[in-house]
Amino acid sequence: MASAKRPEYTGPPELFYNEQEAAKYTTNSRIMEIQTTMSERAIELLALPDDKSYFILDLGCGSGLSGDVLDEQGHYWVGMDISEAMLDIAVERETEGDKVLGDLGHGMPFRAGAFDGAISISTLQWLCNADKKSHNPVQRLYKFFSTLYSCLSRGSRAVFQFYPDGASQIELVTQQAMKAGFTGGLVIDYPNSTKAKKMFLVLFTGGPQKLPEGLGGESQQEKNQIEFTARRDKMKQLRGNQAWSSLDSSKKRSEAASRQRDEARFQIHGQKALREVLRIQHCKLQEEAELNSLFLASHFQEYVMSCRRDLSVPDEQLQIVLSVLLQSSYNTL
Repeated sequence: MASAKRPEYTGPPELFYNEQEAAKYTTNSRIMEIQTTMSERAIELLALPDDKSYFILDLGCGSGLSGDVLDEQGHYWVGMDISEAMLDIAVERETEGDKVLGDLGHGMPFRAGAFDGAISISTLQWLCNADKKSHNPVQRLYKFFSTLYSCLSRGSRAVFQFYPDGASQIELVTQQAMKAGFTGGLVIDYPNSTKAKKMFLVLFTGGPQKLPEGLGGESQQEKNQIEFTARRDKMKQLRGNQAWSSLDSSKKRSEAASRQRDEARFQIHGQKALREVLRIQHCKLQEEAELNSLFLASHFQEYVMSCRRDLSVPDEQLQIVLSVLLQSSYNTL
């Protein structure tokens, strides 16, 4: 059977994409070209405005080839993949985005509304298989789509290039996506071509929207490629000429992206780490209060400034917590 040759039927993705397979994504120019082309098309289907940078989730990011395309277009990204070997390649290549090792079927570990969009290249079909006795494709797909819906901002899109194994698998995927709250549908490029045919699942988080048109014959392909190239060149020019490309604006963009990444990481590492930070500060305050209450009063503002500098805690929250803790320390004297 032809389906027996499909990679997802040979074993779990974390085993299939071993070191040998992962190496192909940095040495095989044909694979790299295909991945880049499909990534460009997926980003095009996100329909992001050209005048700013966005924070994108790359699902099944692999060696970071799709992340390179996001970088080229001025966006920031976080990638998630189940293959440690593929992520090792992405790290070796020094790709820009943060990488998370995880199973998409377990859901997204990010805060609500963290991302402005999501793309996925050749990954979605892997969730349709039961690689372990505990795997239930229906439950895994719903868990994936429902948590993805949560971590996307409203009005954004998620675009999946995938290789479904027949109509039943397409129905399985789309049913779970719609059940999770998405709208949208399939966009098929070159439906009459055996080699060029590509299928994209385009999902919306903000209610009914017009589904993009698929690419047609060769003339249509050339037309869309010209339009896409023109938009990409325009964005490069904007990055070079507009005010936000200045040193000061670049620093602000970098700081904003860093805050977004920190907030995404906070969902993973978050409350426990924050409680520990505040516990340590409380102990310090109590020790200093016992030594000299007048010293604390005269140096309170200086202490707040040092905490703001050394901790990744918002100013307002730091002021409130330190004020409460300081008052409690005074009351013990």
